[in-house]
Amino acid sequence: MSTFSGLSTAWSGLTAARRGLETAGHNIANVGTEGYTRQRVETASVAAPATVGRLSLGSSSSGGVTVTDVARLNSLHLDARVRSTGAAAEQTSVSVDGLSRIESILREPGEGGLSELLSEFWQSWDDVAAAPGEQPPAAVLISNGKAAADQLNRMHEELSSQYASERRSLDAAITEVNSAAASAAALNQQISSQGAAGGSVNELLDRRDQLAARIAELTGAEVRYNPSGTADVLIGGTALVEGSSSRSLAVSGGSSISDAEGPRVTWSHREATGDAASLTGGEIAGRIAMLAAPEDGGPLKAAAAAMDDIALELAGRVNGAQGAGVTVAGDPGKDFFSVDAANPAASLKVVVSQADQIAAGTPGGGALDGSNASRIAEFGTASGGPDEMWGAFVARVGTALRDASAVSVNAATAHVSAVEAQRSHAGVSLDEENVSLLTHQHAYQGAARVMTAIDQMLDTLINRTGVVGR
Repeated sequence: MSTFSGLSTAWSGLTAARRGLETAGHNIANVGTEGYTRQRVETASVAAPATVGRLSLGSSSSGGVTVTDVARLNSLHLDARVRSTGAAAEQTSVSVDGLSRIESILREPGEGGLSELLSEFWQSWDDVAAAPGEQPPAAVLISNGKAAADQLNRMHEELSSQYASERRSLDAAITEVNSAAASAAALNQQISSQGAAGGSVNELLDRRDQLAARIAELTGAEVRYNPSGTADVLIGGTALVEGSSSRSLAVSGGSSISDAEGPRVTWSHREATGDAASLTGGEIAGRIAMLAAPEDGGPLKAAAAAMDDIALELAGRVNGAQGAGVTVAGDPGKDFFSVDAANPAASLKVVVSQADQIAAGTPGGGALDGSNASRIAEFGTASGGPDEMWGAFVARVGTALRDASAVSVNAATAHVSAVEAQRSHAGVSLDEENVSLLTHQHAYQGAARVMTAIDQMLDTLINRTGVVGR
């Protein structure tokens, strides 16, 4: 082998060390970049040229080093774990947030809650029973009745507002999924073409995998990697992203709390058949569950239905007792509440305005009879009455929130653990990169020293041969 070949060997060392320095610097520059996966230069020794034939001079030294790849140090297993735990964490978080808002709407236990207002309302009937026909206790009764009715109106309105907010969030999440899917498909196209041309696609892979992780958080999607470097994103076995093409999702069904059915997520390309997307988890699945019909376990519609039942029970019991009693003038009592059976909790109103409209007595009991008012006061402790119904409903919401919170904590812990494991494997360590910088720096200096030594040897050979003794 010619002495000049040593220059090539030294040059390969310089090139490999320079690539190592550049890669370490690239890692350090991206230490705070979200979704960045650290990279590492992979090298291999260059085999010695073949020395066969009759004129061969025997074995020769190898040819130095070559850079084979700049590897992206991710783990498919850890990435899949982050996606699956992220979907579970997002779904349970949506449930906890929704149930927490429902619980805050109930204001129980606490001042101004419906249980306190109903208790004061029943106590007012006892006060009326003690002074039938007198305006002061009747005014307190009417005021307390209005307070209970207004609280049901207000809670139903807040539930309706929460439902509308959840539906808007669902629409926004669907829009985000469709946008992310289109972007992932475009990145797949770039990865395929750039990879085929021999270019580095590591940064494109980071961006694509980041989009896939977000889609998984929203839909519980799975990712299937292809030999070409592209990745397909599947929801329930149907490809949302397949190579350089993508599909989209749409929302159909109920949009308000008064609608009989909840919303559904369907495939846009199957709009004619209305095929629902099989969501196995994620934020969207959590919102669909929050907005579902009561028979499907939807807590918002179930809460509204429970309030409607309580409003109907309250109005029915009091109006029925009013109709069975008589006023101080001996006239049959009229309805105390008005209620629209199609929308009870939102429409409950007190229609009595004067003491002489309250049927405090029973027929034949006389003007000072308050027995009917006393009977109405006992509704507060009656089995199956509005107070018992309300207490049972509040307990159900509290239990559901407690259970959902426990599940959410476990899901969030699992996701944090998965993310930490992923970062530990694929994240940038400044200490490690500083060691890498020093390693490649000394390698570069060593290769440069080899080149200098060979240059001096060649100088002796070329410029000083034949000048001995001059």
